[in-house]
Parts: sequence; structure tokens; C-alpha cells
Amino acid sequence: MEAPLPGLSLLLLLLAVGWGSRMDAAWASSPGGCALVQSIMDCTGRWLSSIPGNLRGDTEELFLDDNTIQVLGNASLLLYPQLWHLSLTRNRLELIEPGAFLSSQGLEVLSLTDNLLFTNYSLTAAALSALPALRMLDLTGNQLREDMVSVLVSNISSLESLSLARNIIMRLDSSTFTNLTELLELNLEKNYIFEIDNAFEGLQRLQRLNLAYNYLPCLVGFDLTQLRVLNLSNNVIEWFLTMEIDDLFELEVLDLSHNRLLFFPVLPRQSKLHSLLLQDNRMSFYQRLPNGTSLANVTMQFLIIDGNSTNITTVRLWDELCHSNLSSLRLLDMSQNEVWGLPDDFLAQMPSLTHLKINQNCLEAFHLSEEDPLAMLTELDLSHNQLVELGVKVGTGDILPSLKLFNLSSNRLQALPPGIFTHTRKITTLDLSYNRVDLCPQPGEAQSLSCVDIRGVETLSHLSLAGCGLQGMGGRPFQGTSLMHLDLSDNRQLLSRDLGWLQDLVLTLQVLSLRNTSLSSTTDFSALSSLVRLDLSGNCLAAFPAWLGALRLRSLDLRDTCLPALPRDLPHQAPLGRSLRELYLSQNPYNCCTLGWWDALQQAQGLHVPDRQEVTCRHGPRTLSPGALPQPVLQSCQWQTANMELLYLVLALPTCLTLLVAFVVVFLMLKEKLLKMVKNRCGVSSPY
Repeated sequence: MEAPLPGLSLLLLLLAVGWGSRMDAAWASSPGGCALVQSIMDCTGRWLSSIPGNLRGDTEELFLDDNTIQVLGNASLLLYPQLWHLSLTRNRLELIEPGAFLSSQGLEVLSLTDNLLFTNYSLTAAALSALPALRMLDLTGNQLREDMVSVLVSNISSLESLSLARNIIMRLDSSTFTNLTELLELNLEKNYIFEIDNAFEGLQRLQRLNLAYNYLPCLVGFDLTQLRVLNLSNNVIEWFLTMEIDDLFELEVLDLSHNRLLFFPVLPRQSKLHSLLLQDNRMSFYQRLPNGTSLANVTMQFLIIDGNSTNITTVRLWDELCHSNLSSLRLLDMSQNEVWGLPDDFLAQMPSLTHLKINQNCLEAFHLSEEDPLAMLTELDLSHNQLVELGVKVGTGDILPSLKLFNLSSNRLQALPPGIFTHTRKITTLDLSYNRVDLCPQPGEAQSLSCVDIRGVETLSHLSLAGCGLQGMGGRPFQGTSLMHLDLSDNRQLLSRDLGWLQDLVLTLQVLSLRNTSLSSTTDFSALSSLVRLDLSGNCLAAFPAWLGALRLRSLDLRDTCLPALPRDLPHQAPLGRSLRELYLSQNPYNCCTLGWWDALQQAQGLHVPDRQEVTCRHGPRTLSPGALPQPVLQSCQWQTANMELLYLVLALPTCLTLLVAFVVVFLMLKEKLLKMVKNRCGVSSPY
């Protein structure tokens, strides 16, 4: 009876293999233990010390990442003449023998990332020179110096993309990239480069250059007209000066972020620049000092040493700013600098600007007028400055007609210019948090100039008023709006009056944040029937608010709300229990002995507690995780949660029995004496 079993197992195996072979792009096992899909062979992480010799001969892509290969021998690839993509990332490769690629003349992509090629780089260079079709070469993380790089790539004229990131290159000169005439992309990030001397002159087709995370102190005389993307972020650059020529630069993206720039970069007079990233520098404008002193005629002299020749260039900084062509600029990020004011007509040079970020600077005033051609601006971020004034010169035209996001948070504003939003016809997001502003109308007033009027702004959907010192509001400050997201956090006096001011948001409001607003359990927001996300964290609730059960929330935040427990039937309450999908519960003093509600939540389907690991409960002086309570704690809780009447009865029963027995014993011992005493006192005969 047992003989048919092996045959049956073999039949099932054959059926499984046959089914798998009919799947499109299905992985299969090759004789070498590698995975195969069509002509792609994946031998990643197989602890291979050499290239397997029993793989399919028509393999076109071979991945040997995360192995222990040290040498790529002359005969390693003889069996794979159709190979065009080879990856040897994260091996121990020290040597590629000169004849290793003689049978792989069609190889186009070669990745040698994170190996030890510095040990035998000259022999490896001979092997690479035998690849006439190689387009992409990745030598990242091989501890290569600049002289090694020069030898390795000098005879690969077909290269279009070269990565030398994470090596120990310190200096580049004209001999480093000789003969790389077809190169389009060059990655040199995370090296130790502090000097560049005509290193890119021969790279006439270069379009993308990455020099991020190096030690370049300045870039003077930039003249790579064909370059489209230049990444110089995370260096120590103090100056960026373009060559004074009228040629058209193809530059589209320039990243100078996270440097030490002192002045706005001197950019090409003619360019296609659309993204300029200058965040996290030391940049400021000195056309006029804060005391009103003009520096418009101040000049700076630069000493430029080029070989044996020395040139002195005199630059009037503000004239150079005007000479730069910024008409195609769409993104300008000057955040995290030391800008306290903008030069006259600075923004007038950028008619195509869509995103302007000047947050985290020292601005005290910012002025807008219809003369500024910012008709395309959709995002303006002025947050984290020292703004006390937002000036708007209103005429007959629109101001910022395309603006959608306006961030004014963390300033010193007390009001906005009246009617400012009547000219921003597309605004959807307004952040006024952490300013001392009030909404119009204030209690008891129909209109006030020292407030923000958003009534009638139909496009406004996201509004943040966190930390504005709002007190009990009156009137109808949201009349005519269609707000969906409202943040009222960190306003401790906000709920001191009735909630009539929310009546215009009953049908539209979906997300409401009431974090740290002194909310009580009795304050009722059940009228906001469209709410799907509610944040009540940072308040102190005496009990779970009953009005929450009437909402169809999908997300509820109850962190740090002093709640000792939740309703045990919360997952089954309708409609809240049926709609709730996300619940935050940490930082509350839950009682470890009343966790029935927690067990119910664990069994609820579709309900996710993102901060589950941070939820704790208290048992005496101890703070514990509700999912792993020690056995002594469980036993202690069982005693505490038992029927107390029965417990008292059990404790009292022995005492009562003891007293009863003692009484009986005493009675029996004194029985005769008591009878005689009664008889003596009461035994007198009655006369007839």
C-alpha cells in the first residue's frame, strides 16, 4: 500500500513545475542555484567565489551581487557571449584579468560597486579597455584615488554614464577624464574633492554633473554651457560666479544647498534655469542695510589665478544680479539663510516663478504689489521669519492670482491686509499658525482691521490657526468658505464660548485638530457629521466623550488625554465602531487591571493602532505593556476584579463560625449555673 506514494509525489511535483512554467516571467531554478527569468540570471547572495560555468549560454543579464568573488579570470565569461549587463556589486573583487571581457564585446552596463579594485587597478584598466560598447560603468566605493581613476577610464571612450561616488578622490585636473568624449552623466559625490582644474573641458557632451558632499570652497568662472543639471550641495562653497560671456547656457537645475554661500550666486546671463536651490547657506542681500544705508555701489574684487596668468575681476554685486537671466526660473528655494530683505525689483526678474520659499530667514517685512509679475506663483512660503508686516499694494489688478499655498506660520503677524484674499482667486491652503491673529469678526464687532478676514474665500480648503492665542470666537468667521481641514491646536481659550462659530463647516469639514485646547468630555462636536479625522490629543478628558459615538470617523487621536480606559464595546458601537480604521492611544494612564477594552480592540477587524508598541498601563508604581503582563500582575488583577460581596462573605464566614462556636461553648459551660440563678430569682410560688 505504500509503494504508490513516491509516484504520487512525483506526479504532483511535475504538475507544479508545469503550472509554474506557464506563468509569464516566472522565476525558475538553474543548475547553479541561481534564479532565471527569460534571459536574466540572478545569482545574488549565493556565496559564490567565482562565476558559475553551468548557466544558460543565452544569458543576457547576470547579477552576481553580494557574493565573495575576488578575481574575474580570463575564462570567466567565455560561455556567455550574449551578455550585455553584468553586476558584481558588493563582492571582494580585487582584480579583473586583462582578457576577462574578450568574449563579451557586447557588454554595455557594468556595475562594480563596493569592491576592492584599488589593489590591481592597472590590470583592471586593461580589461575595461577591451569593452568597445560599454555605456554605463559604476565604480562607486572602491577606494580609488584620482590617479587610479585616470588610468581606469582613460581608454573607455564609449562611456555615457560614469559613477565614482564614495571614493577618495581629492583633486581633479585635465588629465582625469581624458578621451571620455561621449560622457553624458558623471557622479562624483561623497569624495574629498577640494580643487577642480579644467577637469571637464574635454567633456563636451556632459549634461549631468554631481559633486555633492565634497569640500569645494568656491566655484569661480563656471563655463560648462552644455550642462543641464549641476549638483553642488553639501560642500563648503562661499562663492559661485559664472564666466562673463553671452553664450546660452543649457543649465536647468542648479543645487547649491547646504553650503556657506555669502551672496546670491552670479548666474549666466543667458540660461534655461528653472530650479535654483539655495537653502541652508549664510546668504543675505546688502543692497541696503537695516538702518537704510545704501550699498548699491559697493564692488567686490576677485583674484583669479589660471596657470601662470592672473586676472582681477571687479563685480558690482547688485548689477550682476540684474544681469542674470532668471526669466525661466520656476523654483527658488532660499530657506534657512540670513535674508532680512529682498533687493528692489528682485522678484520682478522672475515672471515664470511658481514656487518661492524664503522660510527660516530674518524677514521683518514682505511687500506685494500688482507690479510684481508673479502671476504664475502657486506656492509662497514665508514661515519662520520675523514678519510684523505683510504689505499689499492693491490696485485694479490681481495680486498672486495663481497662488494656492500660502505659509505664514511662526511669525509675529497680528493681522493681514484687508481684502488680500479677494485677489488670490485660487488659494486652497493657508497656514497662519503661531502668529497672534484673530479671525474677523471678533466678538461684539462686525469688522475689525486687526484681524484676518477669510469670509467668502470659496477656494480655501485647508486652514491652520494653531497657537494663535484664539479665545472664544463669535459671529460667523468661516461664512462662505468650504474648509475641509482645520487645525485649531494649542489655543487653550478657544472653547470658552459656545460652538456657534462652527456652523458654516457642518457639511464640509473632514479633518479637525483640537490638540491641546483644554477640551472637556462634555464639549459636543457631534454636529460636524462630515468629520473623518479628529485629533483630541493633549487634552485631559475625564471619560471617553459620548458624542464621539455619533460620528463616522476613520481616524481618531486620543494620545495624552488622561483616559484610564475606553469603552469595552467601542469596536461595536455604531456608527463610530464600524467606520473607525485608525486609533492612536499612547501616553495615557490606563489601569492594567481593566484592559477588557484593549482585548476587544485586538480582536476588532480592520482597526489599526499605529502606536500599539507605545501603549502602556499602570499597576501600582510599575508601567507595563498591556500585551505582556507578568503572571503575578495578572493574579493580582484577578483578586482586584473579583466579586467583592462574595469575597467579603468568604472572609467573614470563618469569623462568624468562630464566634458562634465560642458562644455555644460558653453557654454549655455556664448552663447549670444560669439555670440555678434563674430558678433562685424567679422560683417563688404564687399564692392561690
